[in-house]
Amino acid sequence: MNSYVTLIANADYLMGAVALAKSLVMCGSRWPLTALVMDDQLPGLEALAAYNCQCLKVDPLPLSDGFKARHNRGAQHSAAPFTKGQKPVFHDPLHNFVKLRLWELEQFETVVFLDADTLVIHNIDKLFGYPEFSAAPNLYESLSDFHRLNSGVFVAKPNSRTFDSMLAALDQSDVFWSRTDQTFLQTYFPDWHGLPYTFNTLQYVWFNLPELWDWEKVKVIHYQYEKPWQPDNPKRDRLAPLIQAWWSVYENGTLPEDFPAPPSPIGG
Repeated sequence: MNSYVTLIANADYLMGAVALAKSLVMCGSRWPLTALVMDDQLPGLEALAAYNCQCLKVDPLPLSDGFKARHNRGAQHSAAPFTKGQKPVFHDPLHNFVKLRLWELEQFETVVFLDADTLVIHNIDKLFGYPEFSAAPNLYESLSDFHRLNSGVFVAKPNSRTFDSMLAALDQSDVFWSRTDQTFLQTYFPDWHGLPYTFNTLQYVWFNLPELWDWEKVKVIHYQYEKPWQPDNPKRDRLAPLIQAWWSVYENGTLPEDFPAPPSPIGG
């Protein structure tokens, strides 16, 4: 038995998870979605059952006070500021580490993790045949980004021993993970297997690297930084077609009939 897995940390990410669940159904995915839920009293969680998604309550990781102090929102964004985009106010960096609990899900042979701000637009079930640890590059500005992984989509093999080992490696005195789980996972799995960027296409590719955007090849859109459901999204105009795609799936369970071509490359 396999499963897709996502993390719902709060009501905002529940909106994202609903669109994600609908997108997997839309694409005819064989495997169900499991949502790791930090608050199992969130209104609307019950709606996920209609889209082949079960919810599992999870607790925050047992982290030291020092770790929490170094990685809370204020400290994290001060020590490693985001200069390319804006993280919404509902984003808590400490929540990112909770996704490590998927390694406790030993009822599944293989899981494919999908951030709640991703949207699947073509079937990706083939990922269950990839090894641990497989992830796509953090590609959104230039080709030099290929050396870093992005943890919004990855393939893992649940194992409680791996989870215990991760906790021991994660919370060490004075260790600071500049991009939270992303930096940790790349350190823990230094020989990570690279997936094509099309399995985790970061939304900034749309305007930074438009020559790489092909609607027929893009399989997962990852709305890193600003979220499509934010009413105050500062990049709404630049990302309008991608935002429209997300809302179409969220409201109707289908993609728009037509997709516009990406913008012309800068200087092109």
